[in-house]
Amino acid sequence: MTDSPGDPRVLFVMNVALSTAFAALLLWGLSLATTVPFTPRGVVGLALVFTLLTYLVVVR
Repeated sequence: MTDSPGDPRVLFVMNVALSTAFAALLLWGLSLATTVPFTPRGVVGLALVFTLLTYLVVVR
């Protein structure tokens, strides 16, 4: 059981959830500094970027 890589579906959902949370936190902080606006579209876009980057780093 310790050598099990885990269920890929669970790992994908965790990746999406954590990427979304990180994107929301990052954009919220930047909006406080009035650098970029905090919008749902921005959170989704940044979360997609983080999800893709995480996937590429893990797969390679």
